[in-house]
Amino acid sequence: MAWSAFRVAIAQFAPKLGDVSANLSRHLDYVNEAKRANAQVLVFPELGLTGYQTQDLTLEVARHVSHPDIQRLIQASRDLDVLFSFVEETDDCRFFVTAAYASGGRLVHRHRKLYLPTYGMFDERRYFAPGDRVRTFSAQGGQAGVLICEDAWHLSSPYLLAVQGASVIYVPASSPWRNTMAASDFGSHAFWRQLLQVYAQLCGCFFVFANRVGYEDGVHFYGGSGVMGPDGEWVAEGPASESAMVVADLDFRMVRRARYTTPLMRDERVRLVLAEMQEAVRRRSTDEAGD
Repeated sequence: MAWSAFRVAIAQFAPKLGDVSANLSRHLDYVNEAKRANAQVLVFPELGLTGYQTQDLTLEVARHVSHPDIQRLIQASRDLDVLFSFVEETDDCRFFVTAAYASGGRLVHRHRKLYLPTYGMFDERRYFAPGDRVRTFSAQGGQAGVLICEDAWHLSSPYLLAVQGASVIYVPASSPWRNTMAASDFGSHAFWRQLLQVYAQLCGCFFVFANRVGYEDGVHFYGGSGVMGPDGEWVAEGPASESAMVVADLDFRMVRRARYTTPLMRDERVRLVLAEMQEAVRRRSTDEAGD
């Protein structure tokens, strides 16, 4: 394969809760701005079209992929790839937190959020159904994958994409400020930085983190978007707590070099992992039956 490079833009902004029309307009504005920056891929935060805490607004803001609002964004991908997130409604009236990757004016890939947190301030499982698959797809730079916010806090998620050969993993997020770990840093911000650094080095790929900003029902979303390289170093970082477009050039020779010098994914024993996971499921089922 050809180890190429491309430019990615991250739209770090504050969506208006429940106002799909206004948010769609902001998305299209960022599409034009990303084109002017010569980006090949534009990434938006989790639920950028709706705002995060949709709760009782879910029925109002949900969109089927055939809805004109979604189709407008898909058509906007004719000149650059666009990864955006919305509340997806299916034909059988299920609702998902979905990230859609569009390229060349068509929908290429959909990822439905796997892990819906119900701890602390979160109550996502009350309103949404969980996704049930983690797949890579062909995109700029080769094989790509998507994880939505909480998905990335579960070890199995990036692992499953990495063993499928992902060179870049996109992580749209709506991560709020939570407790101060250090005087100059947000607790959740520091945790994300550490998490992405470790994942990038272990998986030997790029991580593109797109987090929103602003306040929503008293909750502060801190931003801090950026691109982590496979060597565990930031390629680009966005500011905290303010809107910005973060632009970075992803050179996939870095992936090639990382996978050669530290071939962890090459040496993964996937069949062993599968066999032991099947045994873990058997034991858990046995324990639950005993209860």
